[in-house]
Parts: sequence; structure tokens; C-alpha cells
Amino acid sequence: MRLRNFTLYNSALGPPYHILIDTNFINFSIQNKLELVEAMMDCLYAKCIPCVTDCVIAELEKLGPKYRIALRVARDPRFERLPCTHKGTYADDCLVQRVTQHKCYIVATCDRDLKRRIRKIPGIPIMYISKRKYTIERLPEAYGAPA
Repeated sequence: MRLRNFTLYNSALGPPYHILIDTNFINFSIQNKLELVEAMMDCLYAKCIPCVTDCVIAELEKLGPKYRIALRVARDPRFERLPCTHKGTYADDCLVQRVTQHKCYIVATCDRDLKRRIRKIPGIPIMYISKRKYTIERLPEAYGAPA
């Protein structure tokens, strides 16, 4: 039920779900003591493939020792590593560009600005952390989703 509305607007979405993870989502998951893969499956009731771009890894490396646990989580072999071909390493731009080109992802982020940018792309669900668990944001009514 949770993602059924999205599949009406985006036929590329379907299990196993590819979840594009932002830097802060990994960090907030650690702070909330959530195991990423298990918590994603609890949220979506389906197999999930967490995806991390080179830009997210680079951003975590730049953030230094405070984020070393998040970096270790991002390098987990269960995560699919997505190579970046663009210049620069700003993760938010990278994620927006990727979901604009390939609408087969759910974006996992806790970043307000990134959420605002992703909402402008029709059919892309957003996963975020609420009350120590993952939640999927519904489609805005503007896209014809039922209230």
C-alpha cells in the first residue's frame, strides 16, 4: 500500500527497491541506532538495495573522523556503489541529477533543501527518519495522488 500510489505515476518503481542514500541519512540512521537495510525492509515490506554514489562517499571522506562510522556503513558490501561521471563532488546535485535521469530510485534523505528539490521531480518517493524509524513521504496532491 505504501508505494502503490507511486507506481501509478512511476512504472520504473518496483521491488527490489533501489534506494539512493544521502550523506546525512546514513549519519542520522547511526544516531537513531537504525540498521539501514533492515529498517528499509521494515518500512517498505520488500527487498531493498541501498545505493551510494561516489559523491556521497567523497563527502563522507571530506567530513573527517567524526563521520568514519558513517563512511564504514556506506562502504558496506550490501550497498550498491554508483559511479559518478560528472565534475565536482556535491552530493545533493549528484542525487538530483541521477533521479532526474533515472526515475527508478527512492531518495533517502533528512536534508530539507534536498527534499524540496526532489519533490519537484514527479514520481520520486522520499524516505526520511521520523520517530526512530524510516518513513516514506506521500506524493503531493498536485500529482493527483489521493489525499
